[in-house]
Amino acid sequence: MRISREVKTAILVLASLVLIVFLFNYLKGQNLLDSSRKIYVIYDNTEGLTSSNPVTLNGNSIGKVQNISFTKDGSAKILVQLVIENSIEISINSKAEIYDTGIIGGKGVRILPAFDGAANIESGDMLGGTIKLGLVDMFGKTLTPLEKKLSMILMSADSLLININQVFDNETKGNLKKGISELSTTISSFKQTSTAINQLIEGNKNKLQNTLTNVEDISSNLSVLTDSIAKINLSTTMNQLQETIGTMNNVITGLESGKGSMGKLLNDDGLYDNLEGATKQIEALLLDMRLNPKRYVHFSLFGKKAKVYDADGNVVKEQKK
Repeated sequence: MRISREVKTAILVLASLVLIVFLFNYLKGQNLLDSSRKIYVIYDNTEGLTSSNPVTLNGNSIGKVQNISFTKDGSAKILVQLVIENSIEISINSKAEIYDTGIIGGKGVRILPAFDGAANIESGDMLGGTIKLGLVDMFGKTLTPLEKKLSMILMSADSLLININQVFDNETKGNLKKGISELSTTISSFKQTSTAINQLIEGNKNKLQNTLTNVEDISSNLSVLTDSIAKINLSTTMNQLQETIGTMNNVITGLESGKGSMGKLLNDDGLYDNLEGATKQIEALLLDMRLNPKRYVHFSLFGKKAKVYDADGNVVKEQKK
């Protein structure tokens, strides 16, 4: 039986159409000859995730992303359809996490299995979805507050520079330069002084050594003197001092009670009055001798009479022989 050319052409066209449909769905991540499970995950954002991105479990590929679309509830959330192998047992409480497959880009979905003994996921079931921030996203979130802080720092630095420029006018700059120059001169002088001190110490090293030796000897002598003082019988000395004080107290008590010559002199009022009267008579005698010296010493070659004087030295009358 011969097949006509038209039939062969129709068979070829049909085979081509089937092959095109198969290849188109395969490129979309759907294998028409494979009975894999289709599961669904809802995300708030799937930026960078595309169809045919891999689905992995513990680093091994177990499927692909088949379709990405919006949910029909008007929430603008993203519904992602995953196709995974039937031979893999996955708990229905597992999570599907979007992650970066590389540093420079690329997304994928990995299954975070839950080993809780729950029922395995079936085709058409829904998994919970999470998103792991990539390096770029983390850097962007970190950079945003850092950028604000950096902007504030730059503004503060700009204000500081403006204030510094206002403070450091030409006169202040001149004074600052002068101060730095004087500081340099002071440092140079200090260096010269230090050099002179070093030379002085070096030149008098022997004298300093002798002085230190003398100080050490003095310290040793003081130590010996201290030991000697410590060895003195202070108890005996204190007893002797106490006895001396007691004797002095007895003497003072005797004087107060009128014992002895000194005691009588201090306590006898009559003796005091006699001494006071004798003192007044001596004073009167000395005054009379001063006023009338010729009364006590009289010498005359021609027999003249002695004159009498008053307290002021005036002549009162002539003394009769």
